[in-house]
Amino acid sequence: MLTTGALRAHLLAARLAGPVATPREVSLRSYRLFAARDPRVTLGIHPEQVWGEPELLRLMAERCGVSGDPGQVSGPDVIDPERTLAGLDAFAVRLGEAAARGASVLFGTGHPHRLLGFYAALADALSAAGCTVLTPAQGRSVDITTRFGVRTHLLEYVRGVALMREPGVRQPGSEPGAHTHSPLPVRVALEAAAADAYGLPGLVVGDHGWVCGAGQLGVEAIGLADTDDPALFVGEAEGRVSVAVPLDDAVRPHYYRPLIRYVLNRALLPR
Repeated sequence: MLTTGALRAHLLAARLAGPVATPREVSLRSYRLFAARDPRVTLGIHPEQVWGEPELLRLMAERCGVSGDPGQVSGPDVIDPERTLAGLDAFAVRLGEAAARGASVLFGTGHPHRLLGFYAALADALSAAGCTVLTPAQGRSVDITTRFGVRTHLLEYVRGVALMREPGVRQPGSEPGAHTHSPLPVRVALEAAAADAYGLPGLVVGDHGWVCGAGQLGVEAIGLADTDDPALFVGEAEGRVSVAVPLDDAVRPHYYRPLIRYVLNRALLPR
């Protein structure tokens, strides 16, 4: 069993927490854009409170452990590993509760090249525990605004995890999916699920727009978020996201494997 101390050491060694690869400039830019209600950063959350840059910086210092000093404008950003561990514990509790009640669960990621294996392992464990892992709207087209304009993507599932692909021929060894922030895919998936025999999921697990879009629609959602993803923490502060775990969401895929073991052990789920 992976101990809390061993996981803390791994978080720091892999730069999942502590000084992370996300630059301070990138985080502060996200806070400015969120304060301006830029949809590229709000990720489907419609805040009820006023969240200016000072309020967002205080929130992120509280929830993630970034520096609350507005004068610090460069260098690597920082995530407090204790906050990551607390977030993973709360994340595991929600998974365990979903398993206990046999809830249907929807998994989706905007970081398939990094986090697909993490979510897929959780999907396998919940399925083994008797939960239904939903795959609504398989193959559905979704128009997503990107920096290159509006692009049509296809919603697909890999090992029970939703992701977006750009249509066309996929070359061997290509990335498993597109990096997306949009809440549109989860809206399409939830609409299809609502019309299906299983109905809406009891829990959505993921990141970016998958969590924020589901939470905004009143579906319980938990997920992972980096220092430049204030939307999940705003959603958590306002009660629409159940758990937002602060960690670097773009390190090498195998660095998330110890987190799988830790979460499944905490949730009392099979591995």
